[in-house]
Amino acid sequence: MGGALAELGLARVINAAGTLTRLGGAPMASEVVAAMAEAAGASLDMAALQERASAEIAAATGAEAGLVTTGAAAGLTLAAAAVLAGLDPARMAQLPRIEDGRSEILVHRTHRSAYTRALAVAGARLVDFGHNDRGTGAGIRGIEAWEIEAAIGARTAAIFFAATPWSVPDLPLVARAAHAHDLPVIVDAAAQLPPAANLRRFIAAGADLVVFSGGKAIGGPQSSGILAGRRTLIASALMQMLDMDVPVASWRAPLGVQVAGVPHHGLGRGFKAGKEEIVGLLVALRRFLARDEAAEQAAQTARLRAIADALPVRSTLLDAATTGRAPQLALRVEDAPGLAARLRAGDPPVHLGERHAGEGVLLVDPQALRPEDDAALIAAVRAALA
Repeated sequence: MGGALAELGLARVINAAGTLTRLGGAPMASEVVAAMAEAAGASLDMAALQERASAEIAAATGAEAGLVTTGAAAGLTLAAAAVLAGLDPARMAQLPRIEDGRSEILVHRTHRSAYTRALAVAGARLVDFGHNDRGTGAGIRGIEAWEIEAAIGARTAAIFFAATPWSVPDLPLVARAAHAHDLPVIVDAAAQLPPAANLRRFIAAGADLVVFSGGKAIGGPQSSGILAGRRTLIASALMQMLDMDVPVASWRAPLGVQVAGVPHHGLGRGFKAGKEEIVGLLVALRRFLARDEAAEQAAQTARLRAIADALPVRSTLLDAATTGRAPQLALRVEDAPGLAARLRAGDPPVHLGERHAGEGVLLVDPQALRPEDDAALIAAVRAALA
């Protein structure tokens, strides 16, 4: 079969590992692809487009405003730039070198990961606090109010929070402690969809800024994301991302905010979202909100049951309540890393979830697995086991 992929010598993979960035995220629906193609053939006012996106995102998340970013990590960098600079064009111009005022973001050790580096890109100094009892398995305690109070100082600009199914119950406590000191809370919820209810959950729990991936469960372009939150902070992030080579006399600040002057190109200029990504993400977001989540999970569960019945290995069906996102099938096999490697090297290459491979478990995640690939997946696993 011809096509661009064949001409480039690229092979499709069977993706049963989930909506992973390294595998291109989720396949996009034809409606999303068509919207992107329509946008690609038009010239648009990018500031006006992002303001339209803000209204759509605000309606979906319950936030005051929002913008489309070039992924969740870019959203974290823009969030950090917003809390560091606010609406001050002089501080925007200083980033990423802030030498005065609030320039530190607190990160509880249980929430520290390689992704928090995105905050430091904006110029923030990350300050660790607390204990990682949960992460190391040493205990059950998470973030506590007294730890936050002890960590807050004169240079604290914000508190970072990594949302996971087990961490979310701590968010209201963190928000109360932060807001008592007039500090915003930045929430990384990149992979916390589905359920769709999580679009509103974090703002409702007290987050001031929250990021989501656009190319995972939402089904938008892989290089897209959402930053939602307080209007003034979103406006700051937007001004630091947009093309600011504008006629000064007629320029209007976004989202109705007031600023002392027209900022120059900001730190977020390299994270500019194209019109195709913005329009594609907005169409995907509408589709995500309109879908029947229960019916979708029931169909995924039925497919996983059929896959389990066809494979000669012990397996356990994990429902969405257990995984926190979508149903998955856990395959218990000998030498899970070796089996996964053989599948990746096959024709076609097959990718399974390897998060628990060290425990002898590989996962089948249906979110990016096309139904027409189920039979090929079964055949490949059976062959690799032989």
